[in-house]
Amino acid sequence: MDTSFIKGIIVPIVTPIDESEKVDEGALRSLVDYIIDGGCSGILAFGSNGEFYMLDEAEMERILSIMIDHVAGRIPVYMGIGAIRTSQGVRLAQMGVRLGARGVSILQPMFIKPTEVELKGHIKAIAAAVPQTPVLLYNNPGRCGYAMSQDLVEELAHSVDNLVGMKDSSGDMTQTIEFIRRNADVDFKVMCGKDTLIYSGFAAGAVGAVCSTANYLPKLVCEIYNKWEEGDLKGSLNAQWKLNPIRL
Repeated sequence: MDTSFIKGIIVPIVTPIDESEKVDEGALRSLVDYIIDGGCSGILAFGSNGEFYMLDEAEMERILSIMIDHVAGRIPVYMGIGAIRTSQGVRLAQMGVRLGARGVSILQPMFIKPTEVELKGHIKAIAAAVPQTPVLLYNNPGRCGYAMSQDLVEELAHSVDNLVGMKDSSGDMTQTIEFIRRNADVDFKVMCGKDTLIYSGFAAGAVGAVCSTANYLPKLVCEIYNKWEEGDLKGSLNAQWKLNPIRL
């Protein structure tokens, strides 16, 4: 399975809505161009910034169709899944892949607090529904009220063939580092989920970052990644320092 495209700055794109509470197609297409022109490496639909919890499945299908049509293969699009019901998560994953999403991201269910056995079953069922598609975990304890444990992530990374990485939004660099260290043997791709810690994530071995501020400052956010990749560590750090006062 090709996972080489999972890297760089991925944007959890906002969902433009007009006064009638319908998707603003023109604004969405313009935002896609702005993100791509800013140098970003991917777009995540229906992440926290995309407000998936406000959209029904028909709206998601239309929004993703517009997005993938306008991206036109220029960068990969990922399907974000925040469903509480496993069956809905399965449907959304299959819909995303059918429409052309290159990857699927699974947020742990919010409001409820499943046991690790239940959470494992939820994730495995969604991943199994799209076996040829790379799947990423999305660990966001701040929004969901609990974290994915190191043991859970390690077990899934080593037992689910298409579960290839994660976004860690814990904001705890010790946790991020451990997600990387404990799964390095299977090339598990960890992405930083805190905009103020992008540079720190790269220093720890993260392959990229999922950054909300890239919706409006894509060039600055991408500068952190690009300078790092060029070996200009000071330049990368300076770009991070420019971003932090805006994000804090």
